[in-house]
Amino acid sequence: MISVETILREAVIYDSPDVSRINHFLKVYAFAKMIGQGEGLSAKEQYILEVAAVLHDIGIKESERKYGSCDGKYQEIEGPVIAREMLERLGVEKEIVERVCFLIGHHHTYDQVDGIDYQILIEADFFVNAYEGEMNAETMRTVYKRIFRTEMGKKLFTEMYL
Repeated sequence: MISVETILREAVIYDSPDVSRINHFLKVYAFAKMIGQGEGLSAKEQYILEVAAVLHDIGIKESERKYGSCDGKYQEIEGPVIAREMLERLGVEKEIVERVCFLIGHHHTYDQVDGIDYQILIEADFFVNAYEGEMNAETMRTVYKRIFRTEMGKKLFTEMYL
């Protein structure tokens, strides 16, 4: 199995020299890893989650080029194409590529969560977006109630933000 560190390196190369974008996906990856481990994911689920967290915003650059916007709907269109090419080139097994691409293609869609990996990816992205977007306290409480479902995610969010 290709290491997550190899995929991290590829993502850094892809997003260079945009340090803020690289820092964003590194933080999402760290939260996803922590929540996934806290929720007791299997090794395969954890791997899929971590890879998806690293690559979740990989479509931003192409979205900006094609549509002049990094809106989530464009990321969901463009991200899976780029991720698939990268993961296949690295030799990641097809089943994992499919799930990672699905997660990337839905990480801004909050009403179709079909697995713990999907839920944790959304939570991890919100952890970072709450900080980077400087959400006010009321918005954070709303996000918490609407989005967070995992015990570890709820615990961390409460400790950090509420």
